[in-house]
Amino acid sequence: MSAIGGRTTDLVLEGGGVKGIALVGAATALDEAGWRFARVAGSSAGALVGAVIAAMQQAGEPMSRADEILRTLDYRRMLDRRPTARLVSWWPRAADAWGILFHLGMHPGQYLTDWTRGVLADLGVRTFADLAFDDPDGDRADGRGSRLVVTTSDLSRQRLLRLPWDLVDHGVDPDQLSVARAVRASAAIPFMFEPVRLRSRFGESTLADGSLLETYPIDVFDRIDGRPGRWPTIGVRLSGPADERAPAQPVTGPISMVRSLIHTTVDSTQVRHVSDPADLDRSIFARTRGVGVTDFDLTLQQQHDLFEAGHRAASRWIAEHPDGPRPSGVTLE
Repeated sequence: MSAIGGRTTDLVLEGGGVKGIALVGAATALDEAGWRFARVAGSSAGALVGAVIAAMQQAGEPMSRADEILRTLDYRRMLDRRPTARLVSWWPRAADAWGILFHLGMHPGQYLTDWTRGVLADLGVRTFADLAFDDPDGDRADGRGSRLVVTTSDLSRQRLLRLPWDLVDHGVDPDQLSVARAVRASAAIPFMFEPVRLRSRFGESTLADGSLLETYPIDVFDRIDGRPGRWPTIGVRLSGPADERAPAQPVTGPISMVRSLIHTTVDSTQVRHVSDPADLDRSIFARTRGVGVTDFDLTLQQQHDLFEAGHRAASRWIAEHPDGPRPSGVTLE
């Protein structure tokens, strides 16, 4: 694969719910500094933002449009209801319980799917076939590359799925999978949004939030054939370094306990690799204080502040790394 103008990098975006707006700000700052994204990977909110960026790169659209496009997403409408649940919408807790009991999620996520499908279609992307390219210099045996990789958690087989890469092992044609459906699976926060079903030679898998197993897949594009990377990877996190002092979050009840267990499990599985000096060197930390992952009632000012937080963080990183990070696979002494 040839370079695409400017300085080339792979871009990896962390999950973080509505805080993903900060990812757009960081990507915009990188673009303004002359970086171009060969491939993009992300989990949850990172998958959504990454899909839009990958489609824009494929279509030759300027990154300056990314914020404009993603601002059309109405976060309040993401909390949609199935027709049956609407019958008790006057009693939100009952509607939530109905969704969890019968569909494993309070909200069907249809608005998110429809919005993603429409935006990507306008950019000429429907399935992963539209984001595929011949990559004879890559390290994949089939010589095929994808401008987008989405992570999701296969709850039925207790493992991470990297879409479209892992679909071949499941006997599923990756070129036929809808990108919007993959993003929807990656963003399926447990109990909040219904999981996505995938039928394969292993049976029916239940796919949920990619952040359950790997919210920040910073090493996803690192070569596995022992050869040096062709260009570096730059990642964007929505939090601080693992060793940063964080205030205690009280556990106040069963729901709070489940949430804390999930976050503790996810964070502990990633501390080792994201704390590696080489990974810290290629990570931008866009701290987004004052906004929760599921604060879907964001004001316009909050959206602006999130974008600016990401843009400032990336601008600082660029000033500190004028030559960029080391290529993937090159370790620091």
